[in-house]
Amino acid sequence: MKADRLEAGMRAREWFHSLKLLPGAWAILRVDGRAFSGYTEHRFEKPFDLRFRELMAVAARSLLEEFQGCYAYTQSDEISLVLPPSFDQFGREAEKLVSISAGVASAAFTHAAGEPVHFDSRIWLGTTVEDVVDYMSWRQADAARCALNGWCYWTLRKDGRTARQAGRLLEHTTVADKNELLFQHGVNYNELPAWQRRGIGLWWETFDHQGHDPVRDVDVVTQRRRVHVEWELPMKVDYRRLVERLVTG
Repeated sequence: MKADRLEAGMRAREWFHSLKLLPGAWAILRVDGRAFSGYTEHRFEKPFDLRFRELMAVAARSLLEEFQGCYAYTQSDEISLVLPPSFDQFGREAEKLVSISAGVASAAFTHAAGEPVHFDSRIWLGTTVEDVVDYMSWRQADAARCALNGWCYWTLRKDGRTARQAGRLLEHTTVADKNELLFQHGVNYNELPAWQRRGIGLWWETFDHQGHDPVRDVDVVTQRRRVHVEWELPMKVDYRRLVERLVTG
């Protein structure tokens, strides 16, 4: 078999290579830590840890910068990155977007942490700005749910319960029940740091940069971009408005 025929035959079996983001669609890349339950078990404070928060923010920043997205959001061990319909890197190829986003997040976190970790990745597609806002509202609601459950679980564990006992005590409990449990242990859920309950947002902001033009020998002001990290996101309607402004601005 000639080399060119062999190559053509092998290329034809790369079945998913031709998959691309739908034209005109909004895309969100969501990366998740692989086996992070085991990884975090003995390395970080429970239920939340400032160092882990910083590591996830580093990974989110790397994704935002690499793909030049318009908004990144992280909570727990996941990161969501919004790509506008005009995004055209990597030919919009799904395989490349999934593999590169997982690789970027893994490399950034690993470099910052000093030990290897892995992320997986998936693609979500939407057709309107409202779809994107709905998605982000969904992930923030998940952050609130996970924060409440995590605080209750680890409060019980630190109170002497086993993992099984803590899990059983929380079965079929309402949000009000969980808030009362925390209150009885001296924790007011609504007064916990916002980043724990609402997640962390990252986006581009412009700023004035003072410089000097040596040719004209004059001081000049130029506008530059940098990544803003927001530790105190709004919630519900205000958060929806923020996301809409960021992805359409």
